Amino acid sequence: MQLYNSLTGQLEPFAPADGRTVRMYVCGVTPYDTTHMGHAMTYLVFDVLNRLCQHLGWRVRYVQNVTDIDDDILRKAREVGEPWDRLGDRYIRQFQEDLNGLNVLWPSVFPRATEEIPFMIAIIQQLLDQGMAYVREGNVYFRVTSDPDYGHLCCYDRETMIKLSAERGADPTDPRKDDPLDFLLWQAAQPGEPTWDSPWGPGRPGWHIECSAMALKYLGAQIDVHGGGHDLIFPHHESEIAQSEAYTGSQPFSRFWVHVAMVEYQGAKMSKSLGNLVLVRDVLRRHSGDAIRLYLLSHHYRTPFAYEDDGPARFEPLVARLRQAVEAPSGHHAPLDSRSFTERALQALQHDLDTPRAITTLDEFAQAILDASAAGRDIREAQQALRELGTVLGLTVTR
Repeated sequence: MQLYNSLTGQLEPFAPADGRTVRMYVCGVTPYDTTHMGHAMTYLVFDVLNRLCQHLGWRVRYVQNVTDIDDDILRKAREVGEPWDRLGDRYIRQFQEDLNGLNVLWPSVFPRATEEIPFMIAIIQQLLDQGMAYVREGNVYFRVTSDPDYGHLCCYDRETMIKLSAERGADPTDPRKDDPLDFLLWQAAQPGEPTWDSPWGPGRPGWHIECSAMALKYLGAQIDVHGGGHDLIFPHHESEIAQSEAYTGSQPFSRFWVHVAMVEYQGAKMSKSLGNLVLVRDVLRRHSGDAIRLYLLSHHYRTPFAYEDDGPARFEPLVARLRQAVEAPSGHHAPLDSRSFTERALQALQHDLDTPRAITTLDEFAQAILDASAAGRDIREAQQALRELGTVLGLTVTR
């Protein structure tokens, strides 16, 4: 099996470090307006990776967090006049319903950031003790100059990192910072916001420390795969690496970094901030979860693409053909040999999750089964092989 590692910029052989259990962490949603097709693409990709690893005989310990305290949640709660925690609960339920509709396997652990704050505080305190962080007016900042490798994941120059950090929620002009790139580990209490007690005064954790804490707590000092959308590479994942490796003293924090390209719509990246969203719950009213899954996974995860409104509809005929193939009557003549189809589909998935090629092979396999059934051939073994491949791709129609 090979995966593209964003950390090295190369395809690399992949197997769990201990040979038995894949430890995978994927950045989850901020529950204030979910679930759009960009979200769906990300979680479908890691669902296939999860299923493929299990098919290959590995156990998977999969952690996906919920960022249930965040500037965006608080802003949305103010806009709609709803308590921030109730709003978060509502959108978490919607997220779960949406992914259930797409037949996504649930992670082993699904922690909420607000439930893990004591460990975040412990990590921050150790970083302070090591001189890698500092306190100013109740805020705690990570000292980026303490990590000479900061920027080695994103490979951006300093000016670009400063510009992007400003666009993605940070404030490089904060006069309390020693360096514009220093990032918040703990944010002092603001009027009208929820707070938690800490050694530095009431406040709430920074975005980056939340994910480090949950990954370290549930997966250990080094994990096999850390994933998320491509837009999280900087500053989120870059900062996670810096603070996590400073805390544990071990490198690398994650052996593989896997990032899913952006889904565009109406000429721009599909995002909550732009409002150009296509919501899963709306599309599920018109199309099957399998058709949506096949449409999204017909694009390779590292290639950006523009979502098209008729995309899921184009895959409903394949869903019907797969159903016909697994339900077709078997004859008694020479059995259909399924090995070439199985090998081709699995080889595609093991080559950096080439789901488009795997889906094409699945389509050819279904047609071969239908042709063999019409000719009176024995298709029972082939149908079972098709069911197994459908399971790896997360389809319900082939059960």
